[in-house]
Amino acid sequence: MTEFQENARAAEAAMRAVFEPTPLQRNDHLSERYGAEILLKREDLSPVRSYKLRGAFNAMRKVLAARPDTATFVCASAGNHAQGVAYMCRHFGVKGVIFMPVTTPQQKIGKTEKFGGDAVAIRLTGDYFDDTLAAAQAYCAQVGGHFLSPFDDEDVIEGQASVAVEIEAQLGGMPDRLILPVGGGGLSAGVRSYVGARAALTLVEPAGGACLGAALAAGEPVRLRHVNTFADGAAVAQIGARTFARLADMEPSAAMVIEEDRLCTTMLEMLNIEGIVLEPAGALAVDALKDMADVIRGKTVVCVTSGGNFDFERLPEVKERAQRFSGVKKYFILRMPQRPGALREFLEILGPEDDIARFEYLKKSARNFGSVLIGIETTRPENFAPILTRLDAAGFEYRDITRDEVLAEFLI
Repeated sequence: MTEFQENARAAEAAMRAVFEPTPLQRNDHLSERYGAEILLKREDLSPVRSYKLRGAFNAMRKVLAARPDTATFVCASAGNHAQGVAYMCRHFGVKGVIFMPVTTPQQKIGKTEKFGGDAVAIRLTGDYFDDTLAAAQAYCAQVGGHFLSPFDDEDVIEGQASVAVEIEAQLGGMPDRLILPVGGGGLSAGVRSYVGARAALTLVEPAGGACLGAALAAGEPVRLRHVNTFADGAAVAQIGARTFARLADMEPSAAMVIEEDRLCTTMLEMLNIEGIVLEPAGALAVDALKDMADVIRGKTVVCVTSGGNFDFERLPEVKERAQRFSGVKKYFILRMPQRPGALREFLEILGPEDDIARFEYLKKSARNFGSVLIGIETTRPENFAPILTRLDAAGFEYRDITRDEVLAEFLI
């Protein structure tokens, strides 16, 4: 057994004084679909609904053991890391100062306050995370506190490896394959370092934050020019230097990229069929199964559902994105003749399974045509082909903007 494995087991054992192991559950629905033994490691059922408290616990435990007089821990986070740190500050009875962007939703601020209680102070600083991080690090240096990195810290990596320690104990050995999300790399680096060659590993990241893939291609961590924060639990601009050092020799094929809209279909499926609430990053490992059916058939596979901190105010957006990805909802800009009866002619083009989900008509004086933003929802993707055929036959001019990122951002 390596030193890292021993340390990870020690960290997992120490955690039992704070919280119970998260469940490892066979999922009948997924197992039947893929002809495999699919189990979910339910990190969404931890006390803070994500795995982040593991790394925070281990790092704080070690710091306090080495320097018992450490009075203040500082972090910068708008999500799960903040909640994990807050929970552990309360547990250890130390002060925590958590910097969050001004734009952080009140729901996340409230949950962090709840977990930390009187032990934590929250400072809202900066519109963007880089500004928040700089303010947190400057404050930490000023007060002589300890800065808790969300992933690029050896003690954090070691703490996140406790996920794999629990899986091995609960399963009585290693599965054939482990599938887990990757953001900054703390969880993936820890699990890989603990598992070694005893199980195949698939790491999954969102398309709008594929920093591991970029690093593997470049041979070193690189900063993405743009990050889509929809899957905020895994959308990171640059993978950590320490975490990448533990992942650098992976084959690029072991890193999988999932489009955010497709991820929404899995979130809805798990909610509607299984009653499991997953945040976007928490659904990455389950969504990856869609591309691995042939590889996993007949195998034992563990998917790490890394988090369930989902604000239900976002549910309409998730449904919208899932429908657009599935092809049952499309948006068009349509030129509508400005004459009586034109709207009725258009409505007759729609079929019995088609519905208008959105209709905005800008009638302009002194023009023969007006512009219409229209959203059409149907029951089957194939219903759109006859709609477009009838639009062409009727002489309507239109443009499909469903996948136009720029127009969709401003109009949909």
